[in-house]
Amino acid sequence: MRRYDIDSLRVLVFCLLIFYHVGMFFVPWGFHLKNNVTYEWLTLPMLFLNQWRLPLLFLISGIGTRYALSKRSARQFLSERFFRLFIPLVFGMLFIIPPQIYVERLANGQFSGNYLDYWTSQAFAGGAYPEGNVSWHHLWFLNYLFNFSLLLTPVFVYLRNHPDARIIRWFTAVAARPFGLFVVVVPLWLCEALFYPDYSDNGALIGDWYGVSRYFILFFVGFMLICTKDVFWTTVTDNRRKYLYCGIAAFCLWLTPEIFGVHIPYLADVLKAVNSWSWCLTMFGYAAAHLNRESKTLKYANEAVYPFYILHQTVMLILCYFIRNLDWQLFPKFSVLAIGTFGISWLIYEFGIRRYRLIRPLFGMKKVAQQT
Repeated sequence: MRRYDIDSLRVLVFCLLIFYHVGMFFVPWGFHLKNNVTYEWLTLPMLFLNQWRLPLLFLISGIGTRYALSKRSARQFLSERFFRLFIPLVFGMLFIIPPQIYVERLANGQFSGNYLDYWTSQAFAGGAYPEGNVSWHHLWFLNYLFNFSLLLTPVFVYLRNHPDARIIRWFTAVAARPFGLFVVVVPLWLCEALFYPDYSDNGALIGDWYGVSRYFILFFVGFMLICTKDVFWTTVTDNRRKYLYCGIAAFCLWLTPEIFGVHIPYLADVLKAVNSWSWCLTMFGYAAAHLNRESKTLKYANEAVYPFYILHQTVMLILCYFIRNLDWQLFPKFSVLAIGTFGISWLIYEFGIRRYRLIRPLFGMKKVAQQT
């Protein structure tokens, strides 16, 4: 049975991703382009979002993998992953990412000339970004998912074919208890304690021990959640308010030393893991209670979200380039970037992607039958 709440969460999180990337333009953190004025106070909502948005996406991807494997062989699944993840990744690196690096090079005085000159002479020169110009930028997510799928498909197929496997029975028993699933906090905490910040989450895959280990665990856990069948959904729905309180408490406690600069060894790592996991469970619980229903809007948005994800950062950074030095306040600039990114991405999607069966697969979409 299709879970429309998962579709709704997927759309919601990718929408938040666009707002998050717009926010990156204004906070004093490293990013491809920066506004002429940054805002320290904006780091608070940004910190809140980055604690759980990516973990939730990898959990949702693991859930989707379990559903996809329920009606496909291993070969069919890997073929589908190749066309839905690897092809858009390669296409994106060739045509979607270069404009982002182009405007960055222009802004930093590292290149002068039109885009055609850049694409033909510089776009694939110099090796990997940032020293060179070859990068997958925000499409790192596709690369990680593709590699995780390759590695875990044998395990997933075994678990699908053995629903009474010991690990599934154990995980189901754990999931039946209100706070049983907080056992996942342990490996998440270990990732924090062992790899962060020395191996920071940079999307590079090679050498990204923190990101790879953390997201690998979450992807696998997402698959396991569906192996519990209705147990997981019942637990998160019944206990969603408890998870919400845990998330609020953990975030406030984690934030206190961040504000005052007093760090207690290992405590911050534990609080970060508890906070991230609490909010993921909270989102699942409230979505299951209120969003598990079909609608035409959801169907349209669920199909559009993948092309939007691929397009949005390129559209946004081009807009950033043109407004970065304007003497505007935060709200007008943020509004222009958010509305412009959504609006232009929608125009490209609706009139340049969705209606063309040869273009759709380049953005991870299924082909549609030709109209007669």
